[in-house]
Amino acid sequence: MPRLPLSTLAHARSGDKGPHSNVGLIAYDKASYDVIKDQVTAAEVKRYFKGIVTGDVVRYELDNLLALNFILGDSLGGGGSESLLNDAQGKTHAQKLLTMEIDVPDDLALRHE
Repeated sequence: MPRLPLSTLAHARSGDKGPHSNVGLIAYDKASYDVIKDQVTAAEVKRYFKGIVTGDVVRYELDNLLALNFILGDSLGGGGSESLLNDAQGKTHAQKLLTMEIDVPDDLALRHE
């Protein structure tokens, strides 16, 4: 089974919510969403953002939009004006998540080449 970055299957957007950031991951199609929903769990996202996310990761499913929304707890060093981080508003977190690679069935991989 090939591994592809999420950027081939979805687009994303992120922002800040106080000391937390959120990442919305929106699949390009239903088949991609099903694979993403199965593999991109809150635990996997927490592991992928190791060193950035010090709190919990919560995943919300928006099946009608083919989207997942992740809240990355305590990922902004206090947030906005309190943080000394380069990205105190989480704007790059979506781009980071899109680099995560997941296993993709052969037929789906061929459609996204």
